[in-house]
Amino acid sequence: MGRFPSPTASDSLRSSIVQYKWRHGRRYHAYHEGQYNFPNDDEEQDRLDMIHHVFYRIIGDRLFLAPFKPNGKRILDLGTGTGIWPIQLGDDPIQPQWAPPNVKFLVDDVELDWVEPEPYDYIHCKYMAGSIKDWPRLVRQIYDNLEPGGWFEFVESANTLLSEDGSLKPDNAMVTMMNSLMEACEKIGRTMDPAPNMKGWVEQAGFENVTQQTFKLPIGSWPKDPILKECGTLMRINFLDGVEGSTAALFRDVLEWSQEEVTVLNAQVRAAVRDRDVHPMFNVLVVTGQKPS
Repeated sequence: MGRFPSPTASDSLRSSIVQYKWRHGRRYHAYHEGQYNFPNDDEEQDRLDMIHHVFYRIIGDRLFLAPFKPNGKRILDLGTGTGIWPIQLGDDPIQPQWAPPNVKFLVDDVELDWVEPEPYDYIHCKYMAGSIKDWPRLVRQIYDNLEPGGWFEFVESANTLLSEDGSLKPDNAMVTMMNSLMEACEKIGRTMDPAPNMKGWVEQAGFENVTQQTFKLPIGSWPKDPILKECGTLMRINFLDGVEGSTAALFRDVLEWSQEEVTVLNAQVRAAVRDRDVHPMFNVLVVTGQKPS
């Protein structure tokens, strides 16, 4: 199983690199502090695992869509979170101390120069919005570190909320939260909405056979389709339980909201999510591209 390359000697997960900072009652990583503005505590890890399951379900109970066979391949999962995706792909807990023998975890900054002894056959990047300063440069590094004929796959929601029936209004608290998150991320130069531009960045980097597929991701149990209902129910929980972690650092430290303002918005978001007459959704985009042979 592939791993992230280090620009220097990389430390293992058991080393002192696993240190944390506490802000606004939540735990955050300390490695290159401030570059990732979402928590990494147990509550957030549970949320990330739930999001992994949602994405797995909406793309047809699959871990990837690129047309390649993973057996015996070098594979890299960028921003692996809890490590659940590579562990499942490796066929055999944030990142566990144990893992299948073909899976290895390293902590490093994906935006630094990559130094790798050999290229990868497949690189996977999912749910990294708000984390990257220069997406086109990262895509070029991905291209440079793939074998000829290797594949790149990007999975992310387009983070503008919408409704197909007009039930989601511009003054809805969920819209306010998402728009404010995007504003905060733009202020720190780490876009919260890279998905609509990814296909263009992949093509500009030189990839061939580039495709983009779109999947509906509802929030709430309102869909009739059983898989969308399941995913929507989990996304409803994601908003109810995750709103505090999403708004804590970016709203307080970047947008300079008071704690009272953030608390009020969070309560309004939870109330909006419970409104069964509103049918919000995201579009999830999956972009795949192949390095020329």
